[in-house]
Amino acid sequence: MQTTKRRTFLKGVGLSAAMAFGVPSVRAADGRKVVAAVIGTGGMGTAHLKNLAARKDVELAYVCDVDATRLAAAAEVVTSATGKEPKAVKDLRQVLDDRSVEAVWIGTPDHWHAPAAILALDAGKHVYVEKPCCHNIREGRLMADAVKRSGKLLQVGTQSRSTASVREAIERIRGGEIGEILVAKAWNSQRRGSIGKTRPSDPPPQLDYDAWVGPAPMVQHRSNMLPGVWRWWRDFGCGDIGNDGVHDIDVACWGLGVTTHPTTVACLGGKYFFDDDRQFPDTQYAVFEYPADGPPAGRRKQLIFEQRDWSPYVQEGYENGTAFYGKTGMLLIGHTVGWKLYGERNKLIAEKGGSADLVAHHTNFLDCIRGNQKQLNADVMAGHLSATLVHLANIAAVTGEVLRFDPAKEQITNNKEANAMVRRRYRDGHWAVPHDV
Repeated sequence: MQTTKRRTFLKGVGLSAAMAFGVPSVRAADGRKVVAAVIGTGGMGTAHLKNLAARKDVELAYVCDVDATRLAAAAEVVTSATGKEPKAVKDLRQVLDDRSVEAVWIGTPDHWHAPAAILALDAGKHVYVEKPCCHNIREGRLMADAVKRSGKLLQVGTQSRSTASVREAIERIRGGEIGEILVAKAWNSQRRGSIGKTRPSDPPPQLDYDAWVGPAPMVQHRSNMLPGVWRWWRDFGCGDIGNDGVHDIDVACWGLGVTTHPTTVACLGGKYFFDDDRQFPDTQYAVFEYPADGPPAGRRKQLIFEQRDWSPYVQEGYENGTAFYGKTGMLLIGHTVGWKLYGERNKLIAEKGGSADLVAHHTNFLDCIRGNQKQLNADVMAGHLSATLVHLANIAAVTGEVLRFDPAKEQITNNKEANAMVRRRYRDGHWAVPHDV
């Protein structure tokens, strides 16, 4: 399956790259290492693993994966980098039962994100979970409840929030350099490959497929379902809007300054290009409207998302990115590229390069665990707000209707079919199904 280079850089992050990113050594003030585990060691999980193994302030006690080949490779990464062999386990419950483990990184497919995170929080672990933080809106709320209940930290893997260049861009617009912002736009344009059409088949021998499916409904294995391709199947992923698009959606939420959900959403989209088994749109245009943020100066705000998985051409100068439209200027952020700030009459005022900084995101999480920093850069509510936009857009695309959303109740109020999609179906009786779903 083809992807573009700006999206694959993390998968290739090895030890040398981690050192180039400036992995910090443990500071005297830290006083101790954080004992950690990585659950799910695919592409992004391995990127986490290599970066963590290069650090001096982390002890990787466990690696966990339901694929025996990946599990062995993950253990070797840690052993080669640290000289100490981690425990390699298939069942995440073995990790959660070990009281010495303080933090877990969750790099599983989307359908496992919330169940694994909630279990880990309730087991007393701090959690770093990949984006989107949840497979559906209800799970996002349950994750927030688990954070509050447990008193533990949860960082979502939207690393742009820890990237210095992006943080500077947001500070500039927050400082009023383009005036009041009423509209933000995020876009995801790239050329994906077809996943083809297949029939049910036996899973590969190294994979415990029952454990991989976990709390999701049991369906027959297909060769174009995994690895990686699960994100195009509704039982396991959230489409490309939840895969790559959520990064830019999250930055749009951040810069727009919204602290609640939208009240109205519309989305048109479908499979305009690919004739294959994927179950999500390859073309999508979503609009979200936020309520006025209070009198007397309160105004409604709008967030737009565009996706074309067959068109790898720049928009506003960037293939993927976010635009903020102010009354006196415009700021454009290219994902993992940098930003440009324009003033009135389209005058370029400032610009800066900068790629996504995964290590800085890890450092922020670890520093908060130790108490050296007070605030996570991508906490559970930031993740829940951006993931909810992903899910609302996908729901609106299915129904083809303008949907009304109650931000407080987190319910769609004008369409029963759509409101049913706020939640998902689970496998009856599975041990990882969250409570109160």
